[in-house]
Amino acid sequence: MRQLDTTLMHPAEQINIIIGRIYRSGMTTTSGGNISIRDDNGDIWVTPSAIDKGTLTPKDIVCVKKDGTIVGPHKPSSEYPFHKAIYETRPEIKAVIHAHPPGLVAFSIARQIPNTNIIPQAKNICGEIGYAKYACPGSQELGNVIAEVFKNEKYKAVILENHGVVLGGTDMMDAYERFETLEFCCRTLVNAGHIGKPKSLADSQIADFNSCIPHHIPHYMDVSYPSDERAIRTEMCNVIHRSCNQGLMISTYGTVSCRWRGNDFLITTPNVPRWDIQPEDIVQVRDGMAEAGKTPSRSVALHYRIYQENPHINSIISTQSPHLMAFAVTGKKFDVRTIPESWIFLQDMPNIPFGDHYKAVDKVAAMFAKHRALLVENDCVIVTGDRLMQTFDYLEVAEFSANSLVMASAIGPLCPIGDNEIEELRVAFNVK
Repeated sequence: MRQLDTTLMHPAEQINIIIGRIYRSGMTTTSGGNISIRDDNGDIWVTPSAIDKGTLTPKDIVCVKKDGTIVGPHKPSSEYPFHKAIYETRPEIKAVIHAHPPGLVAFSIARQIPNTNIIPQAKNICGEIGYAKYACPGSQELGNVIAEVFKNEKYKAVILENHGVVLGGTDMMDAYERFETLEFCCRTLVNAGHIGKPKSLADSQIADFNSCIPHHIPHYMDVSYPSDERAIRTEMCNVIHRSCNQGLMISTYGTVSCRWRGNDFLITTPNVPRWDIQPEDIVQVRDGMAEAGKTPSRSVALHYRIYQENPHINSIISTQSPHLMAFAVTGKKFDVRTIPESWIFLQDMPNIPFGDHYKAVDKVAAMFAKHRALLVENDCVIVTGDRLMQTFDYLEVAEFSANSLVMASAIGPLCPIGDNEIEELRVAFNVK
């Protein structure tokens, strides 16, 4: 993944950006959570104690010098002792995030470690997860307990009993992507538990899946960027950023493509955090080949076949929104007959087996002749449309409907719209 540029961006700026992103995403409270960076001098930059996380600026970030001197207008976070303990235990760790996001706190209260094997890249990003017994927040005892777990170098994420989570990274973006991905897994598992039993993947299945991802896409050199192509890049970035703000994508996952001319199209790269993607990061694909010097999404072959087989489709979004993924990881049927809008837009969303979108590309591409969206078990949702904003709208409607179904499961049996009402909608809205 592309990193926050640590050669140009001050640690205080990095911390300010990431704590703001965490707060706006509903993954910490005004007073909760703290993050830090250890710079090359051995100084630790950390969020301040008792200062509103929603209004922090770089000037609020505190520096604790290597000799213990505190520089800044505030006291360092009360949790500073365990940040310091982690850095002393693991010299390769340069950034630490601690917060109380609802999904991870749910697991800390239940005193369980989330199973990240529900989705392939989650396992790869999060790695194995440690567990630290309860100790009083802000105490040296808590620092000792956490540091003891971090002595095992296989852990970069540790669940804190009845407290939350702490994660380390080689830099701030590495830590943040691990944090965001782990919270996404927890929310998906909680949502899935309302409607069924999550199905995890064996390590061998994940390895086999990774081996199917194409890594050697042919390239072409004579690339041009006319104004209509540049406009598509900008629109794609706007939709991706909006998807992140809406909780439909996270840094580490989300693929968007748009048809450009004929079967040529533009698609996202896998190497840039979705929050930070810019027009120059988008990859042009022509005749199944990618523009020189860039790597297209792992799904490029499927998108190419979808455009070839379905002239009515001009945009595709593939992502892992947490309520739709509850159906994907349980294998439960997502019934779109919740409200009229859901059925009119989506009509049906079949499940396809895990891995088929790589192993059976032609079969999956052909399914979009009859369906606007598919759920790939233990991997993603794929949504298509005539225009990118229409595709985004379909995705939003699908995720909202999935959310309603998950919530309804706590109230009583699902009562979908009946066949007579569906036929009435079919006639009224000219649905074929």
